[in-house]
Amino acid sequence: MRVVDASSRMPGLYYEEFEEGQTIEHRRRRTVSESDNQRFCDMTMNQQPLHLDEDFTADTQFGQRLVNGLYTMSLAVGITIPETTDGTIVANLSYDDVEHPNPVFHGDTIRVQSTVTDKRETSSGERGLVTMRVEAFVVDADDDRLESGDDDEADDADDDEELLVCEFERTVLSLKRERAE
Repeated sequence: MRVVDASSRMPGLYYEEFEEGQTIEHRRRRTVSESDNQRFCDMTMNQQPLHLDEDFTADTQFGQRLVNGLYTMSLAVGITIPETTDGTIVANLSYDDVEHPNPVFHGDTIRVQSTVTDKRETSSGERGLVTMRVEAFVVDADDDRLESGDDDEADDADDDEELLVCEFERTVLSLKRERAE
């Protein structure tokens, strides 16, 4: 049995600390840069012109390059880690029902929140499964984007200047406090 010093404990939550219906507003935010998008596309070998070619996108409905949706989703997961699973996770088990209702552009700042939708112990009772609905928003979206976005999604944001850009279910296998200590 491993003893964990409380002063060195990671900030993530153990299974027992998650509550169904609990919404976690994540502190960190990130402004997405052109180089973030370029590097992600390069690393994943995604050469889609919608992400990389300014001339190509000038004639599309967006009029500019879009940030890769998988980058947006990965960024949302990364932002959630400190307040949810940092040091308390066994594994990410699934990402389900992924949607990108609105685009992300270079220079957009992303805010994320997680809402616990389900939790249950494993059959052995030694660990727990936690499912969270993760939502990523562009903060300070301009009025034109808010008007062209899904009205229901804009109404669901915490204030009138946020636009939902990515949402998904994330299920994790979580440590129980008694097993970690």
